[in-house]
Amino acid sequence: MGLEDYKELVASCASICTMGQMLSGTLICKDIYQKGSSEGFDSMPFLGGVGMCILMLQYAWILKDIAMINVNVFGLLTNMAYMAVFYYYSPHTKDILALIGKATTFVMVFLAYAQVESPEKIEFRFGLIVTVLLLLLVAFPLVHLRKIIETKNTDILPFPIIFMGTIVTFLWLLYGLIINNVFIIFQNSVAFVLSLAQLSLFVIYPSKSKNKESTQKKAE
Repeated sequence: MGLEDYKELVASCASICTMGQMLSGTLICKDIYQKGSSEGFDSMPFLGGVGMCILMLQYAWILKDIAMINVNVFGLLTNMAYMAVFYYYSPHTKDILALIGKATTFVMVFLAYAQVESPEKIEFRFGLIVTVLLLLLVAFPLVHLRKIIETKNTDILPFPIIFMGTIVTFLWLLYGLIINNVFIIFQNSVAFVLSLAQLSLFVIYPSKSKNKESTQKKAE
């Protein structure tokens, strides 16, 4: 039996795990709620998630891939909910609105492009676009690398999203190999490596807040 025989199984596992990754954002929202403010948290995982889900939904529609369509509809709804929580608890709502406006304009440009590109070229060219954008989103937490090294603290990184992202990218890589889609293979190969690199930071620099909580519990 070849990998093709496991296409539906891998697609189902990848979809379920991707939805699990998307739900991991609830843990970050929980921290925001307990703190009473989203200050100190990065909005990019949520805002970028909304934008990427819209673009990936367009790409999935081009491919007519039901598994990808279902996952990205779910992702769009959950990330919009997370962004609403982030905005509600933000002390700088005007800045968040400006950021949302820029992201909306950015996404609309690519959606408009998808409508005017020739049918013969759209799959390759739009696939290239979403691949580059997805890898930028996955790699975005690394912009904090210097701060993490200086402070030896990974609190700023969204561990639940990164951990689940490592599993998800591996499964979609396997799915890409099965359907022989070069963009899905490439984007998830690189994303998997980037996710592993980010996970390694949690091993090198354990979360100070969690260590502090453990110390307090022992003291009690």
